[in-house]
Amino acid sequence: MFHFSRLVDLRTGPQIPRRSNLTFTDQFDNLEKHTQWGIEFVEKYTKFVKERSEIETNYAKQIRNLSKKYQPKKNSREEDESKYTFCRAFLTSLNELNDYAGQHEVIAENLTSQIITELSRYLLELKTERKTSFHDGRKAQQHIESSWKQLESCKRKFERDCKEADRAQQYFEKMDADINVTKADVEKARQQAQMRHQMASDSKGDYSSYLQKFNQEQNEHYFTVIPNIFQKLQDMEEKRIDRLGVCMKTFADVDRQVLPIVGKCLDGMTKAAESIEPTTDSKQVVESFKSGFEPPGDVDFEDYGQAMKRTVSETSLSNSREAKEAKEAKERPAGKSKGKLWPFIKNKNKGSGPEDFSHLPPEQRRKKLQGKLDDLNKDIQKEMDQRDALTKMKDVYVKNPQMGDPASVDPRLSEIGQNIEKLQFEAQKFEGWLAEVEEKMPSKSDTNRRSGLYENQNNTTVSNNCAQDRESPDGSYTEEQNSETQVKANINPLPPTSSTPDFDDEFDDEETLPTIGTCKALYPFEGHNEGTISVAEGELLYVIEEDKGDGWTRVRRNEEEEGYVPTSYVEVFLETNAKGAMTYI
Repeated sequence: MFHFSRLVDLRTGPQIPRRSNLTFTDQFDNLEKHTQWGIEFVEKYTKFVKERSEIETNYAKQIRNLSKKYQPKKNSREEDESKYTFCRAFLTSLNELNDYAGQHEVIAENLTSQIITELSRYLLELKTERKTSFHDGRKAQQHIESSWKQLESCKRKFERDCKEADRAQQYFEKMDADINVTKADVEKARQQAQMRHQMASDSKGDYSSYLQKFNQEQNEHYFTVIPNIFQKLQDMEEKRIDRLGVCMKTFADVDRQVLPIVGKCLDGMTKAAESIEPTTDSKQVVESFKSGFEPPGDVDFEDYGQAMKRTVSETSLSNSREAKEAKEAKERPAGKSKGKLWPFIKNKNKGSGPEDFSHLPPEQRRKKLQGKLDDLNKDIQKEMDQRDALTKMKDVYVKNPQMGDPASVDPRLSEIGQNIEKLQFEAQKFEGWLAEVEEKMPSKSDTNRRSGLYENQNNTTVSNNCAQDRESPDGSYTEEQNSETQVKANINPLPPTSSTPDFDDEFDDEETLPTIGTCKALYPFEGHNEGTISVAEGELLYVIEEDKGDGWTRVRRNEEEEGYVPTSYVEVFLETNAKGAMTYI
């Protein structure tokens, strides 16, 4: 196995210490540069992941803002749009897109927690470990260099002492051979030579001892200390590389973990798109803009060429029309007046219109008044709840004066009482308008029967079935009071009952209504009220009259058993070509 320690040239034979030190220093510098480059690479990869995380965060933010931008606003127009399947599908897609953005936020969070944070902490440990290893290497290098210098010093001292001993010996021999030198000088030279020889001998011993010590330290330095340091550096490098591999794998796994949820979001968008029903939306349009008027009858030909007695006033078109309408009013059954031409003439009344919505067609006016009345009832109930809560609080204050002053609640109670009176007055006003509209509108059964049989009736019959006057020249219209007595409708309409004599006679005398579709009961319905029919969950029935906006659908079980059921309790499947399904806007 290859180790960093083999970067040092360790020869088996004799080697020059200085040259070995230079070899080690060179390789040590190379390793220092390489490990520094490795740390910089980890920092670069950390920066890469951080930028990717920022991209995911910004992308998720932009997607969330896009979803929020196209969310429906809180106004009546958007609320009306929510009943269409394609609007609901788009809203579902926006919600799924919001969840989709959340998954990209999860990616950014996981990249930060599992990679960026971990690598940042590991970089600190890596730098500390590298610094410690190279500090130990420099210390070992300084120690061996210091030992080498001491060895060189001992060697030079031994060499110097040997030379001094040789010179002292030569001087002694010269003095001893000279006959003119005194014996004392010869003895002095001899002692000096002996001292120099002793010093050389001591230097030799010191040099030999330190040389042995240096060789031992050098051997330990190159075969133990440096290999251990290099091994630590090698382990550090391998851990760094392995950690990078783990992070790169995590980088891919973070994306892979959210793929199932992203797939569910996309599946939700697909399911929402598949839930769009064009037929249902078109029926909603019919229901929303249904006027409640019946088609106008044919205009009769007035022959002015025949000789006939008429006053001067009868020659005008308006008087002739009034006379004709009066004549038709006598001939047609009670409660059935002439229709209007309002669908074909543009209404000139722009803007919000009067408070009683009299500028709208009867059906639309009824819906608007009913909606306004429901809102007022909700506000009244809300004020009553606040009044009850304040009354209870006042009772608590009366029983426990330390908790508060009972008189402090009176101003608010008085204000709420005034608000309730105003709201109740408004509610009564709208109730009157609603009752007026429902009195003037034809009954549900009459409207449905006339709509279903319209194609089979001749022009005269259609003309006699009209219930409203023609539109006035200024674009508004007036309604004629029906000649027959109408049953005043309640604010919350109930299904038609057989207790009314007019309804019984009409229901018994009319022909059997055609089947316009089928329905399946989603929930059981007891049908305790008169005019209703009980159904069991999952039961299949025939539809003979669809919901006209009052929340009830007329169904038939067999020839003798039919009645009304709540529209929300059944799933209706109308036949496209059925005559009874025809509705006039």
